[in-house]
Amino acid sequence: MRISLTQVDAFADGPFTGNPAAVMFLDRWLPDAVLQGIAADNNLSETAFLVPATAADADFELRWFTPALEVALCGHATLASGHVVLEALPDLPAVRFRTRKAGLLTVARGTDGLVLDLPAWPATQPVTGAGLAAVTAALGATPAEVWARGEDYLVAVFDLPDDVRGLRPDYRAILALAPGVDLMLIATAPGEATDVISRVFVPACGVDEDPVTGSAHAVIAPFWARRFQRASFTALQASTRSGRLVCTLTGDRVQLAGRARTVIRGEYDLPDGAISG
Repeated sequence: MRISLTQVDAFADGPFTGNPAAVMFLDRWLPDAVLQGIAADNNLSETAFLVPATAADADFELRWFTPALEVALCGHATLASGHVVLEALPDLPAVRFRTRKAGLLTVARGTDGLVLDLPAWPATQPVTGAGLAAVTAALGATPAEVWARGEDYLVAVFDLPDDVRGLRPDYRAILALAPGVDLMLIATAPGEATDVISRVFVPACGVDEDPVTGSAHAVIAPFWARRFQRASFTALQASTRSGRLVCTLTGDRVQLAGRARTVIRGEYDLPDGAISG
């Protein structure tokens, strides 16, 4: 069985920037273990798998796998998937994806790139005392404040962009913050050339530092929109690859605008025995 594979740099300003994602189209869902094995082979932050949707409200069903596990929401691989579809269908204004845990997501053509629509997932629980001390130890620096969204997301807020750039995290300590949980730890601060800067650490998902993370901005967009008292702002994720976004909060949704570029086209050759076995 041969599966088409397109590798896309999402939220990329140019070559060697943004977050790479593999986009793979299937006729039907393969066993989860097979999907996980393919994602491990691809060894990217995320592999997006798509099948034609059966419901009228969507064009495709979409799932995302890191090299280690399936995730509930992935922004950059959704943008990458939209890029591949819209590049193939130049007359289509937008594409709709039905997901299992994040609802209906869309990618539309924008004035300067693509616009990804995600649910807003605000972090509203303050973290103090021992929790704050544990985050400080994991990041090697003391944030001004820390906020949580359930057990899955922690947002460490710093005063200066250089505080975020200079972090040297202890990934074992990040894992110990929430054992058995697929925790995302987001470090963020007001920016310089952009309104906001961030870095994102997800060692529980098999990715120590994620290059550019759409789902992280679904969490921090409500936070910064409230602090800035305006709905829209620019953002830079300051990984070694880096990526730029424009974030807009609209009610309980977040729109992330950015660019994407195809870097690899090919096929994945899956032996029949891998499916049956």
